[in-house]
Amino acid sequence: MTFLFRDAPGTPRCPHGSVVCIGAFDGLHLGHRALVGHAVERARALELPAVALSFEPLPREFFASGALPPRLMLPRAKAEGLLDAGCTGVGLLRFNRAMTSMPAEDFVRKVLVEGLSAREVWVGPGFRFGHARGGDLALLQTMGRESGFSAHAIAPVQLDGERVSSTRIRSALAAGDFALAARLLGRPYAIGGHVVRGKQLGRTLGFPTANLRFRGKTPALRGIYATWVHGVAAQPWPSVSSFGTRPTVDGVEPLLEAHLFDYAGDLYGRRIEVEFVAHLRDEEKFPDLPALVAQMRCDEARARSILQLHEPQRASA
Repeated sequence: MTFLFRDAPGTPRCPHGSVVCIGAFDGLHLGHRALVGHAVERARALELPAVALSFEPLPREFFASGALPPRLMLPRAKAEGLLDAGCTGVGLLRFNRAMTSMPAEDFVRKVLVEGLSAREVWVGPGFRFGHARGGDLALLQTMGRESGFSAHAIAPVQLDGERVSSTRIRSALAAGDFALAARLLGRPYAIGGHVVRGKQLGRTLGFPTANLRFRGKTPALRGIYATWVHGVAAQPWPSVSSFGTRPTVDGVEPLLEAHLFDYAGDLYGRRIEVEFVAHLRDEEKFPDLPALVAQMRCDEARARSILQLHEPQRASA
């Protein structure tokens, strides 16, 4: 049975022991999957649950002084991805002032030892934790010898001579290099969620859209894209998608709007996944709605042409 938790366990969740991996896991790229894979493999060998620990908000979001830094995936998608990767439990610990003031030694004792009865702890290269980033692999290993667990760091995962990282993926997406992003992720970049109701302006303009919210986070993408939508039929559906704040109609919250070509069904409440194929243009403000509609027709034509040359890479959601 799988389990999720948000706060440091007050009582042991794994009284017979666990294998724990810790990381931000934004994007669940090849490096993250290598770390999680090590932990899951060891947990199976020891016949123990594998538990992935992460933080929400991410520390860099908590400490941001202005606009939130971009991220690759929402918390729910991260948790689902970790469970799909073989973890028995996922902790998305609340990163708040209490967490930032917690000494690294207390984190080890309260979360890893008392809460999860850790037998092994796996981290990525250069891992730091605790108040003022005072904890590292050496501290984990020292306290592990006293508390009955071992600690290990995996080697960096390299691609084209550089380390795979979420920062590198965000840069690739910002540059429209979806091929590189897919190689770093091990799969094409996509965003999933449940379709929500919008203002239905697109429908009145002849371009109905399936809308996904990014729920208070800053997306790593902004602009107009050729996309495939998964989860609406047996095969991925060709589409053109806008991801941004919709300046022509005074939007504020980042919204992913996918216009599915020649689709007439009702998608409200349906869980879909939008796979990004190519960047068409940046988001811009038009002088009026007719000018916006004219550009949308051009975007649709370009997206149709591009998608004829690009097969979808992901299975339908």
